[in-house]
Amino acid sequence: MVKIECFVPEEYVEKIRDALNETGALTVDGNYDYCMAVSKVKGSWRPLPGANPYMGDMGEICEAEEAKIEFTCKKELYKAAIETIKRLHPYEKPVINVIPLIED
Repeated sequence: MVKIECFVPEEYVEKIRDALNETGALTVDGNYDYCMAVSKVKGSWRPLPGANPYMGDMGEICEAEEAKIEFTCKKELYKAAIETIKRLHPYEKPVINVIPLIED
């Protein structure tokens, strides 16, 4: 199992959640699906020359409310989950963390 976490604009959470569920990444033990946590965070970034930012002005620090989505999925599904997030995410380079989990 792996844990995947990503920061997205709040208006993209539902679209990404629905697409991730279609891949099977949000299914737990075959008994539940749409299993994902969402929390509000405040992100910051500064676009540098050559960037194509979704939000913010070149060279200026930008801060915005974002949603942190996190879920666990089977290791064999994580590549499909990442591809799904990248396909739908509006950021030029989304932050996607994949964390291996230790199983007992």
